[in-house]
Amino acid sequence: MRRWGPIAAIVVVLAIVGALVVFSGGDDDDDTAGGGGGETSEPGGESGDFPEGAVPYRLAEEAGTVDDYEWPEQCDTETGLVAMPNQFAPDCFANVDDNGGATYAGVTEDEIKVVVYLSPEDDAVLNFITAPINNDDTNEQIKETYQTYVDMFNAIYQTYGRKVVIEFLEGSGFSSDEVAARADAVKAMEEMGAFAVWGGPTLSNAWTEEIKARGGVCIACPGLRDAEPSVFGIVASASQTRQMWVDYVATKLAGKPAEFAGDESMHDTERVFGLLYIDTGSADVQEGLEETRELVSEAGFELAEEVGYQLDPATLAEQASTAIARLQAAGVTTVIIGGDPIAPKTFTEVATQQGYFPEWFLNGAALQDTTAFGRTYDQEQWAHAFGISQLAARTANGLGDAERVYQWWAGEYPAADDTVGVLWPNPATFFAGIQAAGPNLTMDTFRQGLFAMEIPGHSVTQQRYSYGDHGIWPETDYNGIDDFTEIWWDPTVEGDDEIRKPGVGMYRYVDGGKRYLLGEWTEDNKLFDPEGTSTVYEEIPEGEEPADVPPPPGSPAAGG
Repeated sequence: MRRWGPIAAIVVVLAIVGALVVFSGGDDDDDTAGGGGGETSEPGGESGDFPEGAVPYRLAEEAGTVDDYEWPEQCDTETGLVAMPNQFAPDCFANVDDNGGATYAGVTEDEIKVVVYLSPEDDAVLNFITAPINNDDTNEQIKETYQTYVDMFNAIYQTYGRKVVIEFLEGSGFSSDEVAARADAVKAMEEMGAFAVWGGPTLSNAWTEEIKARGGVCIACPGLRDAEPSVFGIVASASQTRQMWVDYVATKLAGKPAEFAGDESMHDTERVFGLLYIDTGSADVQEGLEETRELVSEAGFELAEEVGYQLDPATLAEQASTAIARLQAAGVTTVIIGGDPIAPKTFTEVATQQGYFPEWFLNGAALQDTTAFGRTYDQEQWAHAFGISQLAARTANGLGDAERVYQWWAGEYPAADDTVGVLWPNPATFFAGIQAAGPNLTMDTFRQGLFAMEIPGHSVTQQRYSYGDHGIWPETDYNGIDDFTEIWWDPTVEGDDEIRKPGVGMYRYVDGGKRYLLGEWTEDNKLFDPEGTSTVYEEIPEGEEPADVPPPPGSPAAGG
């Protein structure tokens, strides 16, 4: 592993790698216990006006001008939404007579150029990180799945007379190779002529820096602290996740006894918190720590110990021994565990060896909240694990938007059946932005359109997305997921994990997966009570069913 440099740099990408399962419901035979679906909240407010020429059906209806416009064939005029089996189907947008021709680099009268980044199939660094996921999709299968999505969106969304054309770029180096990342980004923008790119080499934000510097729109690229004006993430940012877990701890845990610890002597002890984090030695990590300390101080509790580690397979056991000893010596009852999904296996095993049985609090770090990884951790320890997650409550295989919409259009299951969940958000977000941008498509109108889109209500099986200033986060939001749910580990329940592998031990979603925005957590504590929880929904919860509409004429499923 040392050949590939600081493996600990995966902290940069955990949110992106985590999307391998963030948007996938998974498959399971376990019965759902209780429920919690069916409740949605009222949509949020606006974040500005739509660009000129972008007219959503709902606003035309409010203004009484619906009949003044021509609407696409795939518009359901009863709802004003695109007719598709998606719980959060977007607004219809009116047709225009003239799209303005070539409005921006990568945009012509007829086409919008998108470059889709593909990781090398032999990227050993990513293979190491994602080994427990066992994703065996090939790049050819990923290409086929992406192209099918693009064909569908081109046919059913408003693109103002243009067609989105995708071209694939396979990385010229490992995901951690900064030089290769910069060279590939320059190629995407200058040689391939992209208006936008989807994805990027996940262990280097050099790609994103180059795309942004050249005025390109970046969807699901490795994140930057300064995303303005054109870098749009899918999952919540590291800063947003910090704010969310600190709010949870302050509301539900601080000042209360550590009743869920494996060590019964802690049950009557007021919680003492310790932070276990991955340390790359970078400025980003230090800035993140400072932000954490500030948030914790403002929230009114303390961190008795902070322990950083490096994800070095050769020294991880030794590091874990020292880290666990420090946490134990500081009297920590509740370990706030962040970082990566690999190291907890070693840390929990060492904790058991040293006779240390605290609470383990998951602070939203990607992949630690998946059953596939949870089963790799010491089960005597993980039986006392709980926390927050960006994941939506799992649904049986084929019920998630990614698979359902694909089958609705194509009449068959996606070729990239393991990866489809991470592919779906990229075209879905991009085409939503294209509609909302109006005919004069530029980087600025794309951003303005995304910022002006209506916020959907809460759902237990779908995350809530928004961009811009809607009063959800203190800063302008360039990341998608806004809401989190509450989970705990049940080491006794049997079922399939996210990659359809049977086994014992699964996460339970409190209140069936009810989701919360920042500031919405309550003091109610239902942890480790199976009543009302869900593991996997075998059917879409009542009230969250998508529209029952036939596939459009011309689609493969309709015989086109």
